[in-house]
Amino acid sequence: MGPSEIAYRMVRAVQGKLEQAGFGLAVPKPPAGISGLPWCGVMSNAFDVAAYRNTAERVLAGRWNLFAMRDVGLGFPPAWNRDPRTGTAAPMVFGKTLDYRNERIVGDIKYLWELNRHLELVTLAQAWRLTNEARFAEGCRTFLDSWFEQCPYPLGVNWTSSLEHAVRLVNWSFAWHMLGGDSSPLFADEAGMSFRDRWLRSIFQHCHFIAGHFSLYSSANNHLLGEYMGLLVGAVTWPMWPESSYWRQKACDGFEAETLRQNTPDGVNREQAVYYQHEVTDMMLLTGLICRANGIEFGADYWERIERMMEFLAAIMDCAGNVPMIGDADDALMVRLDHGTATWSPYRSLLATGAVLFKRGDFKVKAGEFDDKSRWLLGDDAQQAFDQLPAGQAQLPVRTAFQEGGYFVLGTDFETTDEIRIVADAGPLGYLTIAAHGHADALAFTLSVGGAEFLVDTGTFAYHTQKQWRDYFRGTAAHNTIRIDDLDQSVPGGNFMWLEKANAHCSAWRSDAGLDALEAWHDGYTRLMDPVVHRRTLRFDKKTRQLLVEDCLECAGTHKMEMFWHFSEQCEVALAGNIVTARNGPKTIKLRLPEGDDSVLYRGSLDPVAGWISRRFDEKTPASTIVWPARIGGTTRILTTIDC
Repeated sequence: MGPSEIAYRMVRAVQGKLEQAGFGLAVPKPPAGISGLPWCGVMSNAFDVAAYRNTAERVLAGRWNLFAMRDVGLGFPPAWNRDPRTGTAAPMVFGKTLDYRNERIVGDIKYLWELNRHLELVTLAQAWRLTNEARFAEGCRTFLDSWFEQCPYPLGVNWTSSLEHAVRLVNWSFAWHMLGGDSSPLFADEAGMSFRDRWLRSIFQHCHFIAGHFSLYSSANNHLLGEYMGLLVGAVTWPMWPESSYWRQKACDGFEAETLRQNTPDGVNREQAVYYQHEVTDMMLLTGLICRANGIEFGADYWERIERMMEFLAAIMDCAGNVPMIGDADDALMVRLDHGTATWSPYRSLLATGAVLFKRGDFKVKAGEFDDKSRWLLGDDAQQAFDQLPAGQAQLPVRTAFQEGGYFVLGTDFETTDEIRIVADAGPLGYLTIAAHGHADALAFTLSVGGAEFLVDTGTFAYHTQKQWRDYFRGTAAHNTIRIDDLDQSVPGGNFMWLEKANAHCSAWRSDAGLDALEAWHDGYTRLMDPVVHRRTLRFDKKTRQLLVEDCLECAGTHKMEMFWHFSEQCEVALAGNIVTARNGPKTIKLRLPEGDDSVLYRGSLDPVAGWISRRFDEKTPASTIVWPARIGGTTRILTTIDC
């Protein structure tokens, strides 16, 4: 932290003490006026009603899905301050003094907070809207009243994080309108008006909390963006207090500025984490639609930035819809609207919505179908607009070079069963000084053939707990790159902090009808007593369908090095000498490693930790990993070829 941030943190500490003593807390005034307009003028009813009813019934029956915990019985309503994973009950002390990072006090905070984001409230509201069955609306009242009772302002773990308040407000906004807004039958009688007052009182407290506790300086990443989102959605949905206009203007200005600051002009989110690319794009999309419906229109640069961000997702997505798991991923959704499709993809959903908003036939091809979330957001007429977009197959990714973001797409025959798609990383570690959600993956790349994944990014698995696994999955050994002297390219300083960062740079990029070539380097190991610079060249010959990987390690002394190759869990991998053969369904690739017989094949190893992949938060599966170790003395060139 710099001096200004240290001073800011000290002021915040004093602010917390004053609030704990009762100064500066929210004092809601009686609400006046009516709520804002819903995001969509005419909400659709063209859904598989049974799917939504069944999902809502499971909520009422107390069955929940939270990350790796599937169909777990937490009751209805659940214990809102108890971590579902460990059973730890967080103490009801003043929220801003509670150390939510300490798992001995709160358990696994990620699970506890996920429960309290209230995505299931929207599920119940959807079911009521589609069935008109009173039990679902009454379930919403029970749901919220239990939360108001168990989570009194400003006590407990649910009054600690502005981002969690923001996501909860967004879900409350969607539920409010699905339940009928000001005319909801839930508010029809005296008891209903009393419930409405309780809800609005908590909404005011949420907005007041966010406005007084923004994540600034080194924390001003997606958290700050999400906080502006929540405050803006709250002020637009419920413009009922004297403070509302101030909240709206502050959040509107801040949100638009941060969207342009946190995302490169070529469409890459600066956190260098693909799932956060989805989350931030979704924040921008949802907020833009809600504001547009209420007469607030962001500038052309804002909507163009969303389109560029969708182009990046389309470019790195293979023909089967697989997207590399670069950087952190926490499986979070701002709001869960789709319950009708088992194979629903957040990335394809964004592209389906974007196809209609931006009239992009290429997005339509990548999306594959107009999904339920897009229908909820845009209405029934959007289906016809989607269907009328040109259906011709795109022959190339939207773009292949994202110079500002640091990613490059090599390959051939895109969007066909003969496709080869290579996504290479020559970008920064992450965003701001702590680079919270970046991984030590400089110069790594992924490879898919005909929609079958072969070389993969292994994912994330853990956040606040299970430190060994947190360190492994974001470390260099979990990526298709080279590690020197058993050290990560960047130096971690905590679960969401890097003390020293590898800087990666693109030296040259070429793409033509016959060849894609990328030259890049990083300086992560120049911190060593004998500095090492890693340079990597990828050359893909489109005629022979061969990828040549040339690694140059520039140094003067002797070092241990390891080259890692991580395969999809769907691959059957065999190692014979220096030849690696990998099969995924009908597709096969062959790696020719440098000479030597010391290569090792790991699958689900615990000592050393190697051979794992995490497709979902808190879930990991054995997968094959090849490690090619060597001792080098002075500058060394290493050549690997991959026949696809």
